[in-house]
Amino acid sequence: MFNVLRNEAAPISLENRQSYSGEDVWDALSRVFNKKCYICETKEPSDINVEHFEPHRGDPDKKFDWDNLYFSCGRCNNIKLARYDELIDCCDPSIDVLRAIKHVPPVTPYAKSLRIEPQLEDEKTKLTAELIEKVFNSTHTPNKTVSASFLRKRVFQQFNLFLDLQRDYFDELTLSAEKETTIERMKLLINSSSQYSAFISWCVLDDDELAPLLNDFIGF
Repeated sequence: MFNVLRNEAAPISLENRQSYSGEDVWDALSRVFNKKCYICETKEPSDINVEHFEPHRGDPDKKFDWDNLYFSCGRCNNIKLARYDELIDCCDPSIDVLRAIKHVPPVTPYAKSLRIEPQLEDEKTKLTAELIEKVFNSTHTPNKTVSASFLRKRVFQQFNLFLDLQRDYFDELTLSAEKETTIERMKLLINSSSQYSAFISWCVLDDDELAPLLNDFIGF
């Protein structure tokens, strides 16, 4: 999960309270969430929903509340449903959601699972980690099994890009100028606009040499 800066005013179409998924809402959410599902971080997923972070249960104030509308892929929204109401809020600037939950990428494209580890003891963090773990590892149905495997392969592809950069950076033949370029490319991978940035950010956080160089850029 990545931190989101909700820096746009409520779209005009929400004022009439006829629809919470007007074109202006879609466009604004796409920009705010960097075109990514806020749960799995897949960019421009084929099936995207305007999701209510807190179920509105018929309450019009929650139903048309701009701050309660999130960008979610259909798969994650389906897994979340009503079971996961009390999640940590990636749009809350007081919460570092990235560092709250450790994302460990698979070391092979055919890994059977990946690790999602809460770093805090509160129930919201634990529940959020449980949801993300289920998203990437679910075997509840044949469809969920196949789609989870596909997700893990996509995470590995991004992780593999990081491994290439890491190899280049630590190569004894790499020149200082080339190291600087490599660091700049790593910044792109950990930027919140990139796919699966939480996984790559945790690779950096766990590296004693790279963490001091990139720590200030993680989560942004």
